[in-house]
Amino acid sequence: MTKFSDLNISDSTQLSLERMGFEEATPIQEETIPLAQEGKDVIGQAQTGTGKTTAFGVPIIEKIDTQNPDIQALIIAPTRELAIQVSEEIYRIGYGKRARILSVYGGQEIGRQIRALRNRPQIVVGTPGRILDHIKRGTMKLHGVETLVLDEADEMLNMGFIEDINAILENVPSERQTLLFSATMPGPIRRIADNYMKSPAEVRIKAKEMTVENIEQFFVKAQEREKFDALTRLLNVHTPELAIIFGRTKRRVDEVAQALNLRGYLAEGIHGDLTQAKRLSVLRQFKEGKIDILVATDVAARGLDISGVTHVYNFDIPQDPESYVHRIGRTGRAGKSGVAVTFVTPREMGYLRTVEETTKKRMTPLRPPSEDEALAGQQKLAVSQLKELVEKNELNDYRILAEEMLKDNEAIDLVAAAIKSLTREPDDTPVKITEEKPLPFRGGNRGGGRSGSGGYKGRSGSGRSGGYNRDSSRRRDGRRPGGRPRNR
Repeated sequence: MTKFSDLNISDSTQLSLERMGFEEATPIQEETIPLAQEGKDVIGQAQTGTGKTTAFGVPIIEKIDTQNPDIQALIIAPTRELAIQVSEEIYRIGYGKRARILSVYGGQEIGRQIRALRNRPQIVVGTPGRILDHIKRGTMKLHGVETLVLDEADEMLNMGFIEDINAILENVPSERQTLLFSATMPGPIRRIADNYMKSPAEVRIKAKEMTVENIEQFFVKAQEREKFDALTRLLNVHTPELAIIFGRTKRRVDEVAQALNLRGYLAEGIHGDLTQAKRLSVLRQFKEGKIDILVATDVAARGLDISGVTHVYNFDIPQDPESYVHRIGRTGRAGKSGVAVTFVTPREMGYLRTVEETTKKRMTPLRPPSEDEALAGQQKLAVSQLKELVEKNELNDYRILAEEMLKDNEAIDLVAAAIKSLTREPDDTPVKITEEKPLPFRGGNRGGGRSGSGGYKGRSGSGRSGGYNRDSSRRRDGRRPGGRPRNR
């Protein structure tokens, strides 16, 4: 695997990537970054989850002239959520360079965006409808654009944005670099490449690289208030050697890590607000087994190469499949098997289906164990630990004490006491977990169709692909295909 230090990028960008937790380049990054650095147009055919944002974000940051106040890079994304995510990631990649970045999208008050554009951003990320709106208003000047990115082009085609994209392309300089990323290459997207790109290099990442065959994937359908207790019971039954728990926000990470410690687990949290020294210290303790559970945000944990992680728990389901694939990829490494469990509220089931489409694997519904089942799991672990100590036969220093205790106690009582001392019993210590709002509704089924009420399962698998019905009558920034915007 290629490291970012091998890709001829600046020290400041490498430092930013290290701060983000990225150590190794994914295949799309490894092939795209050198081509883009040479100034070539690139067509990247890859599914969501392959690391496309960094693949085009690094060359953009490397190329940006921070002394030039013009918009030098324009990135077009299909949805508001993706535009925000891309702008945040590029901001982190360019942290050391201090490039000015702005995201524009429908649904946000346009006057606020116009005022932000007066601050002369050098990189703009936006949805097609809102970018075109600014072009028509004269509030976004694109004469200085040197790099244009079309992200998830086939998704924009499916959502009816093709005419808007063509109109935008007519308003950027012809002498520019164009980077186009798409999971598939339907005719209209191929025509954009033919009409607006110059001898593009093509990078294809096979779909099989997105699969996660050696990771068993489960989902738990639960209300917000139920998630933490369900998590601790699963931990007691699964007894992971090393586990990573992902939370959506920094507050979530802090609260879950603190709550786990209150319940007697060895856990630490990492997120973007920690100093680099603290982050490295936590990761070192985790790798050395001094803590059993790492609680992390996506930014803090993506790209980490930690061996021995047996379980990944998504306390919050991510809003995009790319993050999901990065998360569960922390386990099941080097040919070993892994387990991934995702907690989903009923209103977030649409995101589950999108994830299943990406991984080409159906998740198995999982009922969290009861308190009795969790206790039984811990008792089983305690018995296993006792047997292991006996097999090691390093007990000479303790035999005299054992013989003395046997004079006054039944052997069965002593063994029971030993098991009890090693067993983590149910703990109802009060903890504070602030409830997070569910992700915005996605998909055509409001949490119905699939239930998480199946019997408790330790291990199982399924290869069926999930379904995700899109609302084709309306585009996601509030515009109807071929019609006027609803909310501007």
